[in-house]
Amino acid sequence: MDITGHEIEYVKDPFGILEGERYEALLTVDIPEDDELYREAGVKIRVIYRKAAERSGIVQYELLEAGSGAYLDFELEEEELAEVAAYCEAHCLPE
Repeated sequence: MDITGHEIEYVKDPFGILEGERYEALLTVDIPEDDELYREAGVKIRVIYRKAAERSGIVQYELLEAGSGAYLDFELEEEELAEVAAYCEAHCLPE
């Protein structure tokens, strides 16, 4: 899996539910054709990411088919989650 692009936006949290800043990221990923997750239209990962002084990380994620936006019932492996988290950490900047 290779992350090939992204759209990231800051999400305001008026209720202060989570400490730190929250971001919603839509990552475009390249999946090899021999992987069961592969879709001809492509795959995106929607990530809610929290950046906080003491604890940053993925709050939630879901896999989507790029063409239709349909939810894909798969989970990322630990190594892939770490890659997504590192990517989000590098690209989520404070306002």
